[in-house]
Formats: sequence, structure tokens, C-alpha cells
Amino acid sequence: MTDRDQPISPLRQRMIEDMEVRGFTACTQRGYIAAVGNFTAFLGRAPDQADKEDLRRFQHHMRMQAASAANMTMAVSALRFFFGVCLGRGDAEVGMTTVRLPQRLPVILSPAEVARLLDHAPGLKARAALSLAYGAGLRAKASGLPQGDGYRLRAPGDPGGTG
Repeated sequence: MTDRDQPISPLRQRMIEDMEVRGFTACTQRGYIAAVGNFTAFLGRAPDQADKEDLRRFQHHMRMQAASAANMTMAVSALRFFFGVCLGRGDAEVGMTTVRLPQRLPVILSPAEVARLLDHAPGLKARAALSLAYGAGLRAKASGLPQGDGYRLRAPGDPGGTG
């Protein structure tokens, strides 16, 4: 017997219907259902019986399991939806907090690196465009320059190659 052959609980059916009414994408629906399923597995009982202390313990559990900030934030959103919309319980989400995504600082080129970059510009027009773009703090894709090999800006640790 597969998962699709098993009957859907009334609580899950209610959640699916509430998400459909609000126009959630299939991907969001899968993520929310998985998050509530993970919470239920952690809790060991029906999720509608949980209180705010259970939610706090689940968030702590996720952090101790090294869940990413994005996964934790998605789980918080799913549980807020489940308790607030599906169950009409605004009290349960009080202690839940989203996790901030770490911000990456841009790589700043040294004056020698900037000079080397400008020296490799194929002409005066390209050199002027690069100087203006770098001086204004523009990323390569936002500079309007073609992204061919002669114009691609690469910084260490920047997998996108957008300097």
C-alpha cells in the first residue's frame, strides 16, 4: 500500500483545501504539508493538540538538527498557517519566530585588482563602462555590459561570477 492509497486525515484535507482556496502553489503545499508532518512526528500526537511550548521545542529541535534558516522559516510559516488559518488558533503561534538568512557581504577589490581589471578592458568605451559600473557599486549583470569572457567579473567565493 502506497502513501496515495492511504486515506487522508480530515485535518490534512482541511489544510489542503485552505491552501487551494488561497491559491498556494503545489510546491508550497508540499512544503507546508511536509513541515506539519515533521512537526507531528516530533510531537508524537495529533498536531491540533499542540500548545505554544510544543512549537517552541520544535523550533529548538530544528536548530539543534542544524536545519537551514530557509527550512526553519518555511516551517514557521507552515505552522502559522496551520494553527492560524486551519485551526483558528492565533494563540499557538505567539512564540514562533522566523530565522534571518545570513547576509553575504560583497567582495571589495583592492586598488591593484581594479587596475588589473580595467587594464584588460578591450577598448576605451568598455574601460569607461567598467570604471563607471565599479565606481557606482553595480554588479556585472546590472551594469548592462555583455557577459562574454572579456567582460565577466569574477570575485573569489562568488559562484555566479558577477563580481
